[in-house]
Amino acid sequence: MTQPTSGSAHFDRWLRNYGTAWEQRDSAATVRLFSADASYHWTPFDPPYVGHAAIAAALRAATDGQRDVRFEYEILRADQERGIAAWSACFNRVGTRVAVRVEGALSAEWDGDGKCRCFREWWHLLENVPSA
Repeated sequence: MTQPTSGSAHFDRWLRNYGTAWEQRDSAATVRLFSADASYHWTPFDPPYVGHAAIAAALRAATDGQRDVRFEYEILRADQERGIAAWSACFNRVGTRVAVRVEGALSAEWDGDGKCRCFREWWHLLENVPSA
């Protein structure tokens, strides 16, 4: 087991990889960031997606309808056990080309190998935003 030497550096690398995978709509790259038994809490009200197959299927379903994704983040707190960040994403809906902006916060908890074992998001979505 390899524990990250710096919580902040590890979280920054993890978020960059997460964002790149989202921008490229690559659910396989995303699930490699998670432990095999990870839980992904899309919202606080819905049951989590658990395990690579469920997480990948949920991400594919979401990103299949997105194009031109741009992801940004700001780390608010990070240590060896957890990272918390504010994030935003912009994309266009497939077919309608409706511009969407999403802003939220996330929490990621690490296992002993530096993989995310519990991921929680809180976000809000705005559609028909003016193009930048």
